[in-house]
Amino acid sequence: MKTKSGDFVLPGDILGVTEEFVPSEWTYEEEGKIKSLVVGTVSIDQKNKKISIVPKTGTPPALEVGKPIVGEITDVRGQRASVKINKIKGEDRDLVTSFVGGIHISQAQKGYLAKLTEAFRIGDIVQGNVTKVIGLDNVDLTTADDDMGVLKAMCTNCRHYMVKIGKNEVHCLNCDRKEKRKLSANYEG
Repeated sequence: MKTKSGDFVLPGDILGVTEEFVPSEWTYEEEGKIKSLVVGTVSIDQKNKKISIVPKTGTPPALEVGKPIVGEITDVRGQRASVKINKIKGEDRDLVTSFVGGIHISQAQKGYLAKLTEAFRIGDIVQGNVTKVIGLDNVDLTTADDDMGVLKAMCTNCRHYMVKIGKNEVHCLNCDRKEKRKLSANYEG
């Protein structure tokens, strides 16, 4: 398949390979193939060997570096927390497809963090900023800013949402458990 500028494409359509082009706006790389992230037309920059998509008007939002997202922590292991990205903060429409992001322990907060479980737990709703988009299941996130972090903390004991009682501490009114989190300044509990 030879894609050229002006071709109409749908999400997931193969545009080329990484040996030919560098993925640019509204594209992503998966197993060496560059794919479309949105409905639109192909734009090829031959000079810089970049391929991008000009989205069709009314296209759902797509992830970009610097955009704030809201998601749910699905796993916390060692140095990385996995996040199911639900939406871009401030956008009414859902994302074009589902994304999985990750927060490395060094990007969880400013300063030293001994254990990632002191910042996040499974089920927590978090707000983070996108720092890198490599593919559908490889989005790097940061929660280091004050307004980023846990928006709603879920108790690890009884799975009820918790209330904020300190700068980075929450309390479960159901089972009286106290836990630490990297709380957002916009915590909703």
